[in-house]
Amino acid sequence: MPAFQLVIDQADERTLQYPLEAERVHVGRSTGNELSFPEDPRLSRTHLVFERRGDVWLVRDLSSKNGTFVNGHRVMTEHPLAAGDVVSAGELSMRLAEVEAAETAHSVMIVSDEAEGEEHPFSKTVVADLGSFLKGPSAMADQPDVARKQMEALVRAGRELAGLRPLNELFELILDLSLSAVSARRGVLMLLEEGKLSPKAAKGDNFRISKAVCEQVMEHRKSLLVKDTQFEQALMSSHSIAAEAVKSLIAVPLQTNNDVIGLIYLDTPHIIAPFTEEDLSLLTVMANVAAIRLEHARLAAVEQAERIMQRDLEQAGEIQKGLLPDAPPDAPGLEVAGFNEPCRTVGGDYYDFFPYPDGRLAVVLADVAGKGMPASLMMSSLHARSHLLLEEPASPAAFLTRLNRSMVGFCPANRFITMAAILVDPATGSVQYASAGHNPAVLVRANGETELIRDSGLILGILKVAAYEDHTVQLSDGDLLVLYSDGISEATRAGEDEEFGEERLCRVLGANAHLPAAQLIDAVLRARAHFTQHAPNFDDATLVVIRRGRSKAVPTWSTLSGV
Repeated sequence: MPAFQLVIDQADERTLQYPLEAERVHVGRSTGNELSFPEDPRLSRTHLVFERRGDVWLVRDLSSKNGTFVNGHRVMTEHPLAAGDVVSAGELSMRLAEVEAAETAHSVMIVSDEAEGEEHPFSKTVVADLGSFLKGPSAMADQPDVARKQMEALVRAGRELAGLRPLNELFELILDLSLSAVSARRGVLMLLEEGKLSPKAAKGDNFRISKAVCEQVMEHRKSLLVKDTQFEQALMSSHSIAAEAVKSLIAVPLQTNNDVIGLIYLDTPHIIAPFTEEDLSLLTVMANVAAIRLEHARLAAVEQAERIMQRDLEQAGEIQKGLLPDAPPDAPGLEVAGFNEPCRTVGGDYYDFFPYPDGRLAVVLADVAGKGMPASLMMSSLHARSHLLLEEPASPAAFLTRLNRSMVGFCPANRFITMAAILVDPATGSVQYASAGHNPAVLVRANGETELIRDSGLILGILKVAAYEDHTVQLSDGDLLVLYSDGISEATRAGEDEEFGEERLCRVLGANAHLPAAQLIDAVLRARAHFTQHAPNFDDATLVVIRRGRSKAVPTWSTLSGV
């Protein structure tokens, strides 16, 4: 069955090549599609799908708003495609192309030779490095025809390689330029990937390349010319050379400033005229130019991928920020403030407020193990489950028990979640408190006295039958309850092991208990920054302060306040 790919031209003039390997490939703005283009405003969330039916690919519009077109004609139902057909959707142009090089690329083998292990197995061979071609005047200066041929080939290579092309097109182009420069018909370009040579472009088939040749090129950084294989002792025993009737061969390194990233191998079966030293010289210089171009293209592709990842992370960060409270809740009889700061663009800390019509307020604060995108995805799921379970008032222990049952089977083996949950009644000052392995809450009396509430049940998502218990504390007027994540208590100076710690946190809270809730958070953050000497944060940090009644202090504006 022929292999196909999509050659996708985007509005920003970038070209993407996507192999059609799965049975279905969806296209649209949503990140749930195999091909996602979230910045294309004319695409629907799930716009169309490519489907394989036997040996035929079809395209089907999925009730998109702006339609799907094949070769300029709008399609309303599924439409069979042939190689070369162009599917247009939104700002995309997607051409179905048959992949021709895939089979050829897999017919390349590196074979051992009996002469392997000798210090210099080649006798009647020209071996030279790049430096010998770049020193002094050209050895071909007294041969105008050869010099002109070399110059024309190098100028063409420079012109062709100067354009913007994706990596896979560069492989084919470089091999074509190499074959043309020395009038060869067979060749293969290979790159070093994970310690092994991997074919990227090939013309011809059934390449069985001597391991001794590869070692000279890759390990010793030498360009290699074998003018006639029947006189070369290192290759006479190679069954591959005999089977393919290889008469002459060239192998040159793809060498950047510091590294050999691959090689170009050309050979000539069934011909009388062998490769020449001039061919070796030309191909060595061309390979060096090509290697630098490949490295630039690779770095550009990496940079582009990083830009896309950063853009996606920033969008994910905005979405995640929207999951957290954007203002304190309207809770008569209580003063509430919260703060969250992920150490990366997205994080795994979560806090939320749930006010009820009877005046009570539920508060949760959770910490998903780990950082970055995996933790943020679990945090999003935790947010959804918490909102579902806390639509109606429930005791913290009952809430954690139900939440834990829903999380078991969802949490990966290397991930876990700690959470503190409270239900406070401002009318009576009664606070129900339960914890799933979370940091102890801090009870701060109006006079500055502090107490750690060290109640801790099993962390969430581990054991389905885990049970949690409610504990009750009483808040008098002016008393506070403070919840926090370990990004606060475990903050350290760069290169040191001492943590900010619970004891220091209690001292800061006690000394500033008279401040409004938001300013109390500021005081903790300033104390933490002073302790860490403003070192980068290595964990997400979250703080929630709940005071019964109101602070008697005069509020002042602060730049560090959370919500």
